[in-house]
Amino acid sequence: MRAVVARVRRAVVTVEREDGTCEVTGEIGAGLLVLLGVHADDVADPAETGRRVDTMARKLHELRLLRDERSCAETGDPLLVVSQFTLYGDTGRGRRPSWSAAARPEAAEPVVEAVVARLRGRGATVGTGEFGAMMAVESVNDGPFTVLVEVPAS
Repeated sequence: MRAVVARVRRAVVTVEREDGTCEVTGEIGAGLLVLLGVHADDVADPAETGRRVDTMARKLHELRLLRDERSCAETGDPLLVVSQFTLYGDTGRGRRPSWSAAARPEAAEPVVEAVVARLRGRGATVGTGEFGAMMAVESVNDGPFTVLVEVPAS
């Protein structure tokens, strides 16, 4: 599992509906914007998947990326989690990325939902995008501070 985490002053996710309307599905003020990708290996063993979900939620909640090296667990600042299969795009050959390393949508969606549920279970305020939807993600980075967080498959 891989996450690109940015400290933001604000972030908003808007989903475009089939009828052409747009709906804000997640919005935060100061906090962390989390783009979360699930690798195909992350879903191979359910017991290991649960361990990785717990580890990712803990890391995200306790990540000391906020001002004065504080975490969302300490400050109560929110997180906005957006699924992002493209984090596993392979650009090693040619000009067209391969997405074969990313988990299939039907396997990845419950993992993303589980990370969000674990964060909320830890007391975090969490906004979300909408899995599989065409989304516009707006953010105002703070710093900018952006890091890559990985929980590798065993």
